[in-house]
Amino acid sequence: MDWKSKRVRTILEAALAEDKAATDVTTALTVSPTLRATGTIVAKQACVVSGLGCIPAFLEIFAKMSGTTGRFEVVSHPEIFDGVKVKKGQTIAVIRYKAAAILSCERVILNLMQRMSGIATLTNEFVKELAGTKTKVLDTRKTIPGLRALDKYAVSCGGGVNHRLDLQDGILIKNNHISLGGGLPTALESALKGRRKGQVVQVEVRSPEELEQAIAGGAESILLDNMTPAAVKKSVKQIRAALPGVPVEASGNMNLKTVRTYALAGVDFISVGALTHSAVAVDLSMRIAADAS
Repeated sequence: MDWKSKRVRTILEAALAEDKAATDVTTALTVSPTLRATGTIVAKQACVVSGLGCIPAFLEIFAKMSGTTGRFEVVSHPEIFDGVKVKKGQTIAVIRYKAAAILSCERVILNLMQRMSGIATLTNEFVKELAGTKTKVLDTRKTIPGLRALDKYAVSCGGGVNHRLDLQDGILIKNNHISLGGGLPTALESALKGRRKGQVVQVEVRSPEELEQAIAGGAESILLDNMTPAAVKKSVKQIRAALPGVPVEASGNMNLKTVRTYALAGVDFISVGALTHSAVAVDLSMRIAADAS
């Protein structure tokens, strides 16, 4: 993750502006602007860490917004980095800076890291369920508006694979494209003719009839949507026989109890919207203590 990229900086700046962090009235009235402190971020539950890079990024942006001077330091144990599993009670990172700055940035730092670590942790649960199979876990575009880059990075921290970043990042013909584009054969033919060089045309199918049409039309990737494991297994066998090497994906209300069954049906990928739209934020806290004079 490039925490200095314009897209990411815009997200972080918006978070600080939303919280009015640079004009934190309570801190301004109660904490000396010269007091230095140490903030320690602690995991209050076992989790997979994601978002460590937001800490120095938030502090840099806050310093510019508020006019805060002086150097800060963010350190963590060499074995703690994004994608690492930590235990309950384990220290994730330590911040040394002016007390007021740490206090004013505390909530935005925790909010973002809790969400990102929640996504990474849930993703890792799905990855563990698929251990021993060839199937990979994919994310989707079901992300919080404006936070997609961070949501998808968190998925990668948990061991998942990023799918389309946006609508320009690949061709996926779904049911609405089929109904509005003159039917599956017509929509598929148009996409294959008009796509840019290197773009793979993927088709979502929901029935045996649509699968036959996708195969006949030369789909280069097939998404089996909302099918039973038995139907997926049968469809995979049919695709392998007709279109060897074409990637096969399954989707549709996947959960930790069913995902392995679908993997054993032979698909290459399983896309899980819940990774980003239903992940529960993990519990992190920040303990802030004044440094000794």
